[in-house]
Amino acid sequence: MKIGLDARWIFPEISGIGSYTQDLIRALAITDDVNEYLLYFSRADVQARTSAYANLDNAPNFSSRLIPFGPFSIRNQLVMPSIIRRDQLDIFHSTNFMFPFLPFPPGRRGKIACVVTIYDLIPLLFPEHTPHALKTRFHPVYRRIMREAGRRADMILTISESSREDILKHMTPPNTERDRVVVVYAGVANQFEPADHPERKEKTILYVGRMDPYKNVPGLIRAFSRIVKSGALAARLMIVGPRDARYPEADQIIEQEQLQEFIDWPGYVDEPTIRKAYQEADVFVLPSLYEGFGLPVLEAMASGTPVVCSNRASLPEVAGDAAVLVDPENLDAMKDGILSVLTNPDKAAELRVKGLHRAAQFSWSRTAEETVKAYQRVALDHTHV
Repeated sequence: MKIGLDARWIFPEISGIGSYTQDLIRALAITDDVNEYLLYFSRADVQARTSAYANLDNAPNFSSRLIPFGPFSIRNQLVMPSIIRRDQLDIFHSTNFMFPFLPFPPGRRGKIACVVTIYDLIPLLFPEHTPHALKTRFHPVYRRIMREAGRRADMILTISESSREDILKHMTPPNTERDRVVVVYAGVANQFEPADHPERKEKTILYVGRMDPYKNVPGLIRAFSRIVKSGALAARLMIVGPRDARYPEADQIIEQEQLQEFIDWPGYVDEPTIRKAYQEADVFVLPSLYEGFGLPVLEAMASGTPVVCSNRASLPEVAGDAAVLVDPENLDAMKDGILSVLTNPDKAAELRVKGLHRAAQFSWSRTAEETVKAYQRVALDHTHV
């Protein structure tokens, strides 16, 4: 098979979808030497970086090309279809919802099969959680695009059973086409691993992620404020992720609660710095109101760090019994969950062991293997048209 994989979702600042895409490429290059892959990039620097990261010089079945526009450009709909056809692909895989629609007619098979990865439907289901995002501000357009993606894709890959149920309900007919929405869990990159962790009097609580309201960072800061004011122990909160001018609530709460001296907020940092932050933290907290997967939970576990996370959406599915689950809207529950780890060494040690075992179940090699199986299924369906 010749598979075109849209790597234009990898941006200069790696996060979320870009991280998923580059790790999938690297895993495919290691596990699959049979199929031919053509990677589409829109930036030469990202192309070079990804090639080095995935060691593509040693993967002769991988090639790449530069496209002078991104996936949100109108040229993606007008010009990309001819590029796809000219490249004589068997399958085109977009690792996000926006793909060129014309080559993939709704309700019937096109000459080229389409696979799309959908991580979650947060802007569709909970627009109040992303009030300033373009997907929310242009909600009718986004809703139409998502439904078109659902109608035109031959297979939808998603990263949790929780997200699969949302997709079946809101993107595709729930009864007749359930089998073409397939869960392929994301993996944990090998570079996340434990390190020596000396005991310190001042404990570090870590958060890694964006500032979108569904991430519930203001709630975490308020719960942290209660820890500080309780005097139960000396603690610092480290927030790893860029500030977002659209969502100033976190900074406002820090000022209101007079927490400036207790919080470190380095902003966006590179991957080695994130790895070190995981390794040095005493507990990692993900207090999200909704997640399609919650990869930082597994990254923290793989780093040997105990985890406290929300009991909503996909997070219980991903964390299993290896984390303390709390109601993200109950500040006292969040505070108590964090303190239960920081004040109980035996519990922290138990969570470290369980977390390492849990994270080991989510490997990128397994993700790649199951993705190739999905490609094979789509290709077989096309031969029976």
